[in-house]
Amino acid sequence: TSTLDKAIADKRPIVITGWQPHWMFTKYPIKFLKDPKNVFGQAEHIDTIVRKGLKKDMPEAYTILDRFHWTPAEMSKVMLQVNDGVDPEKAAKDWIKANPKQVAKWTKGVKKVHGTKIKLTYVAWDSEIASTNVVAEVLRQQGYEPTIQAMEIQPMWASVATKAADAQVAAWLPKTSGLYYKDYQGKFEDLGPNLEGAKVGLAVPKYMTNVNSIDDLKTK
Repeated sequence: TSTLDKAIADKRPIVITGWQPHWMFTKYPIKFLKDPKNVFGQAEHIDTIVRKGLKKDMPEAYTILDRFHWTPAEMSKVMLQVNDGVDPEKAAKDWIKANPKQVAKWTKGVKKVHGTKIKLTYVAWDSEIASTNVVAEVLRQQGYEPTIQAMEIQPMWASVATKAADAQVAAWLPKTSGLYYKDYQGKFEDLGPNLEGAKVGLAVPKYMTNVNSIDDLKTK
């Protein structure tokens, strides 16, 4: 993003790997390139994955995790704050305070708990920093004592599959995490999408008007 920032300031051509949701699409005038050969796959969704037995052990947390769902635009608001230097936990608190109706949908009828510990793992991508901190803060306000731990994508999946962690809300599917989903199938519970419309692909600044598809990129 630093290189992208400099290129756009000088209006130079640049091609980046982009993904959405991400604050870069809010901050910069960039566009995804069409992908006629489907190299990067179709639009993805981000699922909530929990360990086996969580519903029985922590029914209140399970319900909140199962209901957790938001939009790319909502996620981007948290990401942009974090990118501007706001502490992720504070950014999550700010978003929750500004969106009480949305949070109420996740917590309606759920009983408060008193200090129950719960562990969430995540990949330290901007999107997952945002979602994990928001979920952790909602659980904290419900009476849980959440711990969040960043790790690489394979250990994140392994942590839930082996019950070393209770949940993760960072499963980009069907392609990005597809291999790990298959490898650990049967060792976790998939609660379904918490965000839809995620995407990965090549992107360029909008001033590159003659480049609209990957096929438009020329090599020498």
